Amino acid sequence: MTLQPDVVVIGAGAAGLMCALTAGYAGRRVLVLDHANKAGRKILMSGGGRCNFTNLASGPANFFSDNPRFCISALKRYRPEHFVELVERHGVEYVEKAPGQLFCADSARALLGVLLTECDWAGVEIRLKTSVDRIERLGEGMRLETSAGRIDTGAVVVATGGLSIPTMGASGFGYDVARQFALAVTETRPALVPFTLTSRWKERSAELAGVACDVRVRALRDGEPRGDYREPMLFTHRGLSGPGMLQISSHWQPGDELAIDLLPGVPAFEALAAARRETPRRQLSSWLAERLPKRLAQALIEWHGGDGVLAERSNAELSRWAERLNDWRLKPAGTEGWRTAEVTLGGVDTRAVSSKTFAVNDLPQLRFIGEVLDVTGELGGHNFQWAWASGVACGNAL
Repeated sequence: MTLQPDVVVIGAGAAGLMCALTAGYAGRRVLVLDHANKAGRKILMSGGGRCNFTNLASGPANFFSDNPRFCISALKRYRPEHFVELVERHGVEYVEKAPGQLFCADSARALLGVLLTECDWAGVEIRLKTSVDRIERLGEGMRLETSAGRIDTGAVVVATGGLSIPTMGASGFGYDVARQFALAVTETRPALVPFTLTSRWKERSAELAGVACDVRVRALRDGEPRGDYREPMLFTHRGLSGPGMLQISSHWQPGDELAIDLLPGVPAFEALAAARRETPRRQLSSWLAERLPKRLAQALIEWHGGDGVLAERSNAELSRWAERLNDWRLKPAGTEGWRTAEVTLGGVDTRAVSSKTFAVNDLPQLRFIGEVLDVTGELGGHNFQWAWASGVACGNAL
């Protein structure tokens, strides 16, 4: 049987559901298709199952793109407070775990429930376990060949996300559709992803697995800094993770060094020199253990030649310790890749898409929203805010 909805949204994730319910409330007959057996799987697993669903400070400066002005319009029209109002209207409790970062107080299931309830109220039909085999232009509309049969529709919205976390069903489907219709796709790579280390440093990190500390981190390419974050770092069995490492991974490229300040805001040489003057018989390990996790402090002593009293340390030695503490240089072997990356950097080139309607130039019945586009947010709820904003902008324009 051939179905003829006004709009078919491919992808039952954050952006797809938001677009569908918006278009549904505008009077459109909307059908959402997804090959997965459950809607919103990435919503359910994000933020440790509690979903960092927005950031109150989210704005264009928090996003990466080869066309950085593209995201401005949608982000200005649908702001974090708009989504918060929706969440509050449904009585979903939330918490601010870090400045501006809002999470569900209990489970992300409550948030997904909001979206599915709104879709139901808006008359949206959702069909899961349905794959799309072919999309083609049909006059002023589009035709889809799916595992459930042929569907003719007025518009197709591609909201299939990127390549991150393939176990959640991620695929390159959206990029294939873009290329089919002669749209460029910028280079894609994993972002918001932990780093892996080479043999010696991997062993050292594994010994410290589970230890976390506040750091300042930058990526260095040919000596030039790229990105600058002060966030926690976590040692793992494979390398380095934690918010600071995930953030800087969006700037890092193979071959770049990381410059890690283990004592952000503390000039280590001056602090060590003052301690040597005021408490000369104090052990260096004791001084470090007051400022760093004890396991890390002890490891640094073991890595760099043993303990001793501060009085026995020359200015040259203190300078070397200050460099280790304020400017630890490390060249990662790579990242953990798509398996654990939270998002995809790169995607469908936004120069071929309207920033107001998200329609493809010269083919308005085809639209792209969310992560499949070359718009990637920093860690902390920004990518979900982009999903909501792009979904609403597109849904209102259908």
